[in-house]
Amino acid sequence: MATDKRQDVRLTKLAECAGCGAKVGAGQLAELFEGFAVQRDPNLIVGFDHADDAAVYRLRDDLAIVQTVDFFPPMVDDPFVFGQVAAANALSDIYAMGAVPVTALNVMAVPEDMPADVVRAILRGGYDKAAEAGAVVAGGHSIYDDEPKYGMAVTGTLDPARIVRNDGARPGDALVYTKPLGIGIAATAVKGGLASAELEQSAVRAMTELNRAASRVMLRYRTHACTDITGFAVLGHVLEMAQGAGLAAEIDPGAFDLLPDVLDLAAMGVLPAAVYRNRRYAEPHVHPGSCALALQDVLYDPQTSGGLMIAVDPNDADALTAELVAQGVPARQVGRMLPFGADQARAGEKRITLVA
Repeated sequence: MATDKRQDVRLTKLAECAGCGAKVGAGQLAELFEGFAVQRDPNLIVGFDHADDAAVYRLRDDLAIVQTVDFFPPMVDDPFVFGQVAAANALSDIYAMGAVPVTALNVMAVPEDMPADVVRAILRGGYDKAAEAGAVVAGGHSIYDDEPKYGMAVTGTLDPARIVRNDGARPGDALVYTKPLGIGIAATAVKGGLASAELEQSAVRAMTELNRAASRVMLRYRTHACTDITGFAVLGHVLEMAQGAGLAAEIDPGAFDLLPDVLDLAAMGVLPAAVYRNRRYAEPHVHPGSCALALQDVLYDPQTSGGLMIAVDPNDADALTAELVAQGVPARQVGRMLPFGADQARAGEKRITLVA
């Protein structure tokens, strides 16, 4: 009887880090780009100097292309699911900008002795998710490497007048988040054989869900800013939103929807290394209040294919949240944006406050 070689390959055992937990830390990334001359082009609306989710280049007054690339090591053992998650994660940057994905290119690294069936399953997973998004997989590039990695470079389109950036929040805006938290902790538990079937299934469901519906719905309301929550975690990405807008943020840790068991796992110390990198980056700007350490760790947890964090006019927040939920998106209102003046900055006040 023929055997399925895919059953013999445990992808997570081939990777030192899982998913977006492999991402270079935000603080280190800023240092790497320090001193770079910024190329000036009036049509480059968003470039690397903006710390946004994707680059935006204007082709004409009513049309711009949005470009992003994202790839990482596996966080699940099923190669088809790994392909789906990696593609959904790459597509998420396009959705966060309010754009529509059009084309995708595969980016892949695989061990030379990896069975062909496994490689094909990864590619099929990516193709499947890109097709769901309405994007055409037009090619790509692959190399041999001891550690498998997969992702996509995605191009989308939008009207430049309707671009949603991560730095446009206004004082009083409500913050709405669209997926459950704890994906990095779940991936760490899966790799260590500590995850329940319920946790693993819930994490896969969250990671493979496209942010398409959330993106479409947010454009129907007075949305001022958006970012997808990935490797820098809730607190890292919200810090970027606040700094970019010259504001502060108030976050309610208890308002988030959490994956099953992640709070207990966090309390046990089952955490990806990126939690500590994210904490080093964002903690100097965060006032934790009385928030328990385990829940803080969840807010520093890197999310792979996480949800959208939407800053919306407070008068639209209830309607936006209700429509998202009606569309099957488990959205929650989790905080708000606040003024942050020069006096507060000089006094060294924190940008983010965690409140009960």
